[in-house]
Amino acid sequence: MPIYNAQILAVDAAEARRYAGLKKAADFGEKNIRDACDEALLLLNVRGAWEVYDYDDAKHVVESSPPFEIVGRSIVKHLDGCERVVCMAVTVGSEIEREVTSKFARGEYLASVLLDAAATAAVEQAADVMEKNFAAMFARDGFKLRWRFSPGYGDWNLLEQSKIFLASGAEKIGLRLTEAMMLEPRKSVTAIIGLEKFSPCKKFSAVRKKCAACEKIDCPARN
Repeated sequence: MPIYNAQILAVDAAEARRYAGLKKAADFGEKNIRDACDEALLLLNVRGAWEVYDYDDAKHVVESSPPFEIVGRSIVKHLDGCERVVCMAVTVGSEIEREVTSKFARGEYLASVLLDAAATAAVEQAADVMEKNFAAMFARDGFKLRWRFSPGYGDWNLLEQSKIFLASGAEKIGLRLTEAMMLEPRKSVTAIIGLEKFSPCKKFSAVRKKCAACEKIDCPARN
């Protein structure tokens, strides 16, 4: 399983604001958000793991070892026409999570919430960077990417997380999976990315906006 190691140079303050639920709070102090992003930057330990597999589009089966079936109308639709898939996992580590918990225990509630939001923004940034690297890597073989899709999106059951966890090699970067199918450290992501042969006539496109294409319209993180 290939391992990805890279440091984020800046945490996106606008995304941290959104994850904190402050997107429309124009009067909220920007310095508080920037300070949380700067603190997050010192606590991050970005690591990723991934593997690429053939995909049987007719049977919706990922040809990993062992193979597994993709179950769920939205994810099957999302991977329609793909020949291969990338199973990926990424984390920003547990140190930032411990600091979030510590701040909350000390009664620093605002700082805790903002640091937690900055950590969420950071792990999504790390996943974005991995995705961009994949786009360049697989373009050489004539493939383009569908945007990453995680268990819990749409009607893809969170219980399917275990399949992506194993196929991505997530344990190699220190991730654990609870009985409730939650990742530890919390600020971690698993996802699948479809690879389709490039054709301008395809129905789906990697440039489709994620939130616009997702059917989960009640998601609090929706753009």
